[in-house]
Amino acid sequence: MTAIRPDEALAQAYDGITAVVGGLDDAGLQRATRCRGWLVADLLLHVLGDAQRALVALASPVDGPADVDDVSYWRDFPANDDEATRHAWWVRRSAAAFDRPTGIVQLWRETAPAAVRAAASADPERYVTTQGHVLRVPDLLATLTTEAVVHHLDLTPELPGAPPPGPLAVRVAVASMEGLLSDDTVRPTAWNDHDFLLKATGRVPLTDRDRLELGESAGWFPLLG
Repeated sequence: MTAIRPDEALAQAYDGITAVVGGLDDAGLQRATRCRGWLVADLLLHVLGDAQRALVALASPVDGPADVDDVSYWRDFPANDDEATRHAWWVRRSAAAFDRPTGIVQLWRETAPAAVRAAASADPERYVTTQGHVLRVPDLLATLTTEAVVHHLDLTPELPGAPPPGPLAVRVAVASMEGLLSDDTVRPTAWNDHDFLLKATGRVPLTDRDRLELGESAGWFPLLG
């Protein structure tokens, strides 16, 4: 399998989100998402925060070694319910402070490409810090890509014509989720990559057939929230 450049995967992930939201009007940006209580505009603001975090992290190199990689980083998630609820409420209030939801899209269009440019020029041998962890630059970019792909899927349940996330970005997200499973887990044959990501992150519940095929590994799901 051809190696994926982490910055190219991140670019594809962020371009995918832009393709979803770029043509939406204010009404479209107020449609529901898979994230409970969040509209499209709310979720976009949350992902915008990741792009801003990327800019800060990539401009703030630290000494190694790393304490997590692109897979073990996710083992700290989900946060406790109280923390997640406070963050969800903060995002909703912050998004509501914009004069119009399309203002969030404009800020995203400015910030996401800047994060991608910073990623492309970053030294892959460097270490950076984010969310209380130290990671290698490629691992940071993989975590950002994974989150963007999952949230791309979160954006679209009421946007049936929205384009899917790009294949390179999806490969990174799938690899991250597979890394959280035991080596002997076999993915149900009926799942495509999007099914796997939605079920691995608890967006879609496991069916009885899924549980039968997964066996004991079903107890690992959701792999993160």
